[in-house]
Amino acid sequence: MARHKKSKAESDAEPELDISSLIDVCFLLLIYFLVTSTITPRETDLGMALPAAAPSNEQPKIEPKFIRVDAAGIIYTGTGAGQQQLDSDAGDRNVPLLDSELDLYSQAARSAGSNPLVQVYVDPGATQQRVIDVLNSLAGAGITSVTFTDLVE
Repeated sequence: MARHKKSKAESDAEPELDISSLIDVCFLLLIYFLVTSTITPRETDLGMALPAAAPSNEQPKIEPKFIRVDAAGIIYTGTGAGQQQLDSDAGDRNVPLLDSELDLYSQAARSAGSNPLVQVYVDPGATQQRVIDVLNSLAGAGITSVTFTDLVE
């Protein structure tokens, strides 16, 4: 009887995995997520001037503008009977009526030789995004003297 020799396979090396296709898939996923992600608009930086510790005796030449944001996100300007509703769509980040109102106020204050001052009252139930929208509108109008207040008249 003849003995048959079984020869070993010549592949003693470790099996290899070609990862170039995996890298391609990773790059395609990265590009997909970059393209499909929503890009939120950049928030405008607002350098806010906090009120001084002691009130000054100097009266401003123009009355401060009062802005109120209620719990539903509706923006009002003015106080008392002169209160006016401006932007009521809390889901819309653009506040065109407030923008135009603040532009007019800023121009009037600067033409009177005064620094425009805005007092903001925010209802505790209002969303933070709505307050940021108001602050962006203030920055867009060039108003930096902003005071948050809890006084509602």
